[in-house]
Amino acid sequence: MKGKVHYLLYVLLAGSITMQAQQTLNTEVLIIGGGASGTTAGIQAARMGVKTLIVEETNWLGGMLTAAGVSAIDGNHRMPGGLWGEFRQMLYRHYGGPDSVATGWVSNTLFEPHIGNKFLQQLTSAEKNLQILFNTRWTSVKREHNKWTVTIAQGKQQQTIQATILIDATELGDVMAAAGAKYAIGMDSRYDTGEELAPEKANDIIQDLTYVAVLKDYGKGANKTIAKPEGYNKAEFDCSCDVSDPASFDSPQNNCYRMMQYGRLPGNKYMINWPKCGNDIYLNLIEKTPAEREQLLKQAKLHTLRFLYYLQTELGYKHLGLAEDEFPTKDKLPMIAYHRESRRLKGLVSFTVNHVARPYETADALYRTGIAVGDYTIDHHHLKNPSAPAIDFVKIKVPSYNVPMGSLIPQGVEGLIVAEKSISVTNIVNGATRLQPVVLQIGQAAGAMAALCIQQQKQPAQLKVRDVQQQLLRANGYIMPFIDVPTTDPQFSTIQKIGATGILKGTGVPYMWANQTWFYPEQPISGYELVQGLRLYYPALKTYLAASGEMLTIAELVKILKAISVVTDEQQLIKELTDASINLPRDKLAQSLNRRAVAVLLDKHLHPFEKSITISGSLE
Repeated sequence: MKGKVHYLLYVLLAGSITMQAQQTLNTEVLIIGGGASGTTAGIQAARMGVKTLIVEETNWLGGMLTAAGVSAIDGNHRMPGGLWGEFRQMLYRHYGGPDSVATGWVSNTLFEPHIGNKFLQQLTSAEKNLQILFNTRWTSVKREHNKWTVTIAQGKQQQTIQATILIDATELGDVMAAAGAKYAIGMDSRYDTGEELAPEKANDIIQDLTYVAVLKDYGKGANKTIAKPEGYNKAEFDCSCDVSDPASFDSPQNNCYRMMQYGRLPGNKYMINWPKCGNDIYLNLIEKTPAEREQLLKQAKLHTLRFLYYLQTELGYKHLGLAEDEFPTKDKLPMIAYHRESRRLKGLVSFTVNHVARPYETADALYRTGIAVGDYTIDHHHLKNPSAPAIDFVKIKVPSYNVPMGSLIPQGVEGLIVAEKSISVTNIVNGATRLQPVVLQIGQAAGAMAALCIQQQKQPAQLKVRDVQQQLLRANGYIMPFIDVPTTDPQFSTIQKIGATGILKGTGVPYMWANQTWFYPEQPISGYELVQGLRLYYPALKTYLAASGEMLTIAELVKILKAISVVTDEQQLIKELTDASINLPRDKLAQSLNRRAVAVLLDKHLHPFEKSITISGSLE
């Protein structure tokens, strides 16, 4: 009997030890937040063979573009690189092509939020190195012994996770704050950033947030009018559109009709995310506790319901009701709010509007370190806060841009990478980098950086910029925002690399709501322009004289390469040009070379992209 008791105690003790051991999960990369950037970070790191874990509070993936209901993609229509491009192709296949998702005038790509979540779940489930814990919140983070220890909770059950690299992909930058990273909130002073249109004094004003609603058309005979919300005042919404006769609301000439078409989704649904006298609301809850945030967000939900009631009762849209087949919530509203602005990291570099507007003229060449691209204009929402300075940031004329790698790396905190909307940019620039395609790319870059940290046993600040960029190019991602060289171009990667050196520069054009940068691959280039670009990399060309008005020929290029001590000959160059499908004649040394041909030859003979650069873009 005594032996049986000892055995029973042994079994119970062993089981207890096993249970305790199971409370600690080990992973190489831990991502907190399964939003837009957290999802792509997880996919990219897993594809690079690294054990990755995502912790997500809801049971959806995608954050602002799904769980927050902002399922109308702003920008990057002509630059669908990397996982953003993969995701869009899935939407195209599901709905029947590009025209089938161009249902609203705010975007070229609109979709039902639950469909977006479905496809992101499919992408993640295909990765054997990726695990996701849904309905899980983090409660603490601590760094010790070169590892991160993070406690999580699933209901009442708590666990500990240990990871080598931690990615903050939360909506408001909560993890980086808890980890001790320095950050800013609100508008910067022009004296700190050098941005002419920034206010004179810094403040804590952030952009308006929105609790989106997705409505469904239940047919003209239906009446989906909700109960009158508490505090409803129709005057609050009267300027959302001009309607003299509500009975004519379905006329294309009617302003309210146009307002409703703004976010029309496939499936006879409508995304209600309207800034002017609509459901934007000013609430700065970034530094609030979870309980305080919950109470404030109730105000945002109530405000959206008031706007919905206005649409149904004043404008006659009673047949439009909250979609019952979208969000798995009791109130049929999204799981989370749409936060346009969060904490902003104090990173190794700070990305300002001057870098966006004049990338080739700033003292630090951050464009050489790009890891994501964007073309949307600088768009801020401040209509609901009378204290906000009356600055129309949309009027800032900028070209398309790329996001520098150093903006994801904090100062003074090892093992941490920051993604989502919390990267190191100024308040003004956040109005562009916050948008969905950019955030998706930022996440993919964060995943690539994290995987390289594991593979190379380095800290994020020790990574080589070119190593990260090479991984993104392999994933069909953009590092330079060249609109005229798509990923399908046979020289896409080569032109991206040469563009990132600055030897051949792009031409930026501010253009409405889709800014541009052109590489002009088929245009000729002068020998003078080429030599000017090469001199930084090859000091031997400092005394080389090239005529400024003469187009570069094969013969001239041979001379330049020989001056750099690259051994070659004319006939070999001509053969290479033909082999590279550049379509130049074999027998004419006087033939002008275009920028595409020069990029190919520079990459082949000089390999300038392989020359190491600092995190600020200088040559090492």
